[in-house]
Amino acid sequence: MVVAFVIAGFIVATITIAAVWVAPKMLPQVIVFENDPDAPKPFGYKMAWLAIHSTDVERVAELLGFSDGEKANWNAGIGTVYDDRLGATHLFLSPPVEGWTFVIGLTLPHPVGPAFVDKLTPLMLRLGQSFDDVQYFFTYPLLDFFAWGRVRQGKLVRGFAVSDEGVVWNKGRVTPEERSLGLRLFELRGVRERSGDAGGEMVLYPTEDHVLQIARGWSLDPMQLERMQNAPGHGYVVRVPIAWCAERSGKRAAA
Repeated sequence: MVVAFVIAGFIVATITIAAVWVAPKMLPQVIVFENDPDAPKPFGYKMAWLAIHSTDVERVAELLGFSDGEKANWNAGIGTVYDDRLGATHLFLSPPVEGWTFVIGLTLPHPVGPAFVDKLTPLMLRLGQSFDDVQYFFTYPLLDFFAWGRVRQGKLVRGFAVSDEGVVWNKGRVTPEERSLGLRLFELRGVRERSGDAGGEMVLYPTEDHVLQIARGWSLDPMQLERMQNAPGHGYVVRVPIAWCAERSGKRAAA
């Protein structure tokens, strides 16, 4: 059986995605990030991100413990998190878009199941003490891993994650946005019988598009950012703290 939840420690070693936009210019032992303000760039496929209802990027950085970020525009920031090497150790804190600030990168903490310490929920709850709406999304088909979560008014109201091993995070009530997609969370992986067809029908969802549609219903679809009229800006590229790495809980995983 494929173990999908050693993601935080090993996912970046298997990423084969090329940078989608211009990556930071590389100089000997020095990384220079483009920081001339530019318009938002889309992202979302094969990516993880937080959407935080705030325009105060510096406050977001402070609460996450980032004090030494490098200024970077959208072009450099998105290029960094999609880059094979830089994406293994960095995140991009975006300029605000329509009242939302994004924290983007595969090295964000993930829902990891009972065998590992939950580092995502405490992180979201900490942000939720200062911001009224904090959302998490993850989509990575190569690992068959999809997730979404939401903290409102300081409380975790929804958390859901599924992998090839099944559901590993299911907190709170199913939201209207999930119901509108027709997702039957009790038959995510398997075979659904069909009348007159002994072979049945394979069930394999949610998909990347489902995750993006939920993001659109809760906040913004990051694949549509270029369509929004937003003033050019710059954010920050930051190095991911070691404390976010996956850590075994010492408890035996549920059978």
